[in-house]
Amino acid sequence: MLHFDRDEFAARKARTLSTMSEEGLDALLLFKQESMYWLTGYDSFGFCFFQCLLLTAHGDYVLLTRAPDLRQAQLTSIIEDIRIWEDREGADPARELRAVLEAKGLQGRRIGVEWDAPGLTAARGFALAAVLDGFAATVDASLLISRLRLRKSPAELAYVRKAAALADAALEAAIATARPGADEGTILARMHDAIFEAGGDYPANPFIIGSGREALLCRYHSGRRRLDAEDQLTLELAGVWRQYHACLMRTLLIGRPRGEHLRLFEICQEALLSCEERLRPGLRLGDVFDAHAATLDRYGLRPHRLNACGYSLGAVYAPSWMDWPMIYADNPVVLEPGMVFFIHIILADSNRGLAMSLGRTALVTDSAPEILSRLPLSVVLS
Repeated sequence: MLHFDRDEFAARKARTLSTMSEEGLDALLLFKQESMYWLTGYDSFGFCFFQCLLLTAHGDYVLLTRAPDLRQAQLTSIIEDIRIWEDREGADPARELRAVLEAKGLQGRRIGVEWDAPGLTAARGFALAAVLDGFAATVDASLLISRLRLRKSPAELAYVRKAAALADAALEAAIATARPGADEGTILARMHDAIFEAGGDYPANPFIIGSGREALLCRYHSGRRRLDAEDQLTLELAGVWRQYHACLMRTLLIGRPRGEHLRLFEICQEALLSCEERLRPGLRLGDVFDAHAATLDRYGLRPHRLNACGYSLGAVYAPSWMDWPMIYADNPVVLEPGMVFFIHIILADSNRGLAMSLGRTALVTDSAPEILSRLPLSVVLS
């Protein structure tokens, strides 16, 4: 069930071991599911419990997990050494992990830890820190794999492009369904139908859908409504293929459009194109954000914009499809070919109850960015 060939995994391990050597690390303790997937193919949501992938400087993998993920790891990954901690009263998987480290000769060594990981809750992190205190020197390596994952290989980009095609299909399904009187639940269902029927995956977070006043929201919320004769419908969605995400965002206009909506769309389009023009090798993510802010602020929309305008995309897991790094002011990350970013322009005018959003995914190349959606940037009227 591997989605990449063994040479791809070998190249990723080699890059990781080289970085570990540069940073003087004898081992890595990985708690991010996306790190485990990228390195080994291991595909699971078992990270909601205590779960750790150990990588030693000698290239050994050891996965410590629960029994339900034994076969999951055997079938989806290249990991051969899989250890199980048992569910029982008083179970202490952090201490069992220390025993693994001791058996690998890592006592007194320098160990990198992905402390910033959804699965490593505060309670689990405190337990881990306690058993490692005095045992080994620990270093925060939360971004070590994230930085390596930022530039996608040709094999990964093939999956990203497939995900982008699924996102296009989902948005087209939404546009075909959205009309006065349509139920948001039906629109949501048609978007997911387009992805699942084509073999795609669940997204790492729920699709965002909201109409009326709720079109100003940029998070999923529970509850559905039917579209009014004149309405606004905000959608943020991701096509997902082999866990790789490609996103789109639109505010659809239902019925007769208001002049204010059309003006906001034109401004959003100008801002998006200006940001995409900055997706060039050698520029910084902060430069991309500056294009976003300068455009919207020039039209007096500073109070209605956000303080970030996008983020990297890749193979990620719950709770969010937002990957590191985000696009915000002064972000020093330098753009390189092979990086994939979702840029979104979001305006929410609470005073007038107006929403307008526009976003799509692009690939940084040696020159101009490659736009991964085939859909035009035109105002969508339903």
